[in-house]
Amino acid sequence: MSIPRTSASRETLRAALPSTVDLLKRRRAAEIGDKLIDDYVALNWLEWDGGHLRLTVTGENVCRQLITTGDA
Repeated sequence: MSIPRTSASRETLRAALPSTVDLLKRRRAAEIGDKLIDDYVALNWLEWDGGHLRLTVTGENVCRQLITTGDA
């Protein structure tokens, strides 16, 4: 299994995920930024669903880990 290429480090993306999820919940995905969206899609943390971005199961698990470890 190869590691997806992203423009930011995985830790940087993990740290930014809670604020990204908040923007999605507030229907402000346009504020996330194309590069960040591309990175999250490459990692399978976000996916396109009928023209809308949504958190994947993997993305939900990463968020849950952040909350459990207190990093969120």
